[in-house]
Amino acid sequence: MRNRRAALAAAASLALTLTACGQSGEGGSKEKPGGTEGATIGIAMPTKSSERWISDGRNVVKDLEAKGYKTKLVYGEDDPEQQVSQIENLITQGVKGLIIAAIDNKSLNSVLQQAADAGIPVISYDRLILGSKNVDYYASFDNEKVGRLQGRYIVDKLGLGKGEKGPFNIELFAGSNDDNNTRYFFDGAMSVLKPYMDKKQLVVRSGQTALDKVTTLRWDGATAQRRMDDILTSSYKSQRVDAVLSPYDGISIGVLSALKSDGYGSGSRPLPVITGQDAELASVKSIISGQQTQTVYKDLRKLAEVASTMVDDLLKGKKPEVNDTKSYDNGTKVVPAYLLQPVSVDKTNYEEVLVKGGYYTDAQLK
Repeated sequence: MRNRRAALAAAASLALTLTACGQSGEGGSKEKPGGTEGATIGIAMPTKSSERWISDGRNVVKDLEAKGYKTKLVYGEDDPEQQVSQIENLITQGVKGLIIAAIDNKSLNSVLQQAADAGIPVISYDRLILGSKNVDYYASFDNEKVGRLQGRYIVDKLGLGKGEKGPFNIELFAGSNDDNNTRYFFDGAMSVLKPYMDKKQLVVRSGQTALDKVTTLRWDGATAQRRMDDILTSSYKSQRVDAVLSPYDGISIGVLSALKSDGYGSGSRPLPVITGQDAELASVKSIISGQQTQTVYKDLRKLAEVASTMVDDLLKGKKPEVNDTKSYDNGTKVVPAYLLQPVSVDKTNYEEVLVKGGYYTDAQLK
């Protein structure tokens, strides 16, 4: 810190071009221009077990390298301690910026203090990092809208509000309890579903409606499958599931496996309405084949572009563009954010949104 203060003082007095990072009044880092050409940016992603995070890593690397940066991309494989160690190593290796999609959003306080001490700006990528003042910006989607799209799709598909009174049986799934987005997705969906639950038009026969009862650790499909198996055994011996709120495609695949093992999808037991998120290739194929019903598409190419541009702006002394300065309080500060818009996708519009939009080709979906 003494060396850094000395360097900053020298920069102020001698007008030297140095790379240094300090906190702005709005929580953003202000970087002195110069000294960033060919700099290395560290990228920490959660896991390679999910198709979306592989895409995220690839897209961020591509965008940063197009801007002239070098990159170091690491995957924590859903181990919070491993991710902390990886970020420590990136700091030691002298990266000039960090883009982090947290595994456990409360485990990074100490290592982010190390980043701040080294003058390294931090972009929280898609998952808001909690409890640290050393998060400069947040790049994500409108996460509550994701949930609203899922909830609205279920209501519309069942015909509620359009003559159908129900009751329909629904089961609720949520994401990992250590991911801040989980609450936003669930709250968004419940803002649409709860009025129908209150009127008994939607019935959760398992009785599992509270967020802490329906989370799925690490968003794991196998965990979701086991829970759905248990629900079917305990609550649906003589009843039929009409809808499943699933927050993520990987969870949807697990839920589908449990349902098909129980005889759904054949004979007189049609599959229920099943939502999802991320438009992963396997789930889009599942939608086309009439199994999963819906997914929420989030263009990861645009998210990578937002995050890489934030880092580039900071290292060039510019203020990154944001469109939300109120919603994302991480417990220590409100983190300025740029939020992208999600899109509901099903069998009726996947070609228009995903194929014509260049996200997938027809050949990939066959």
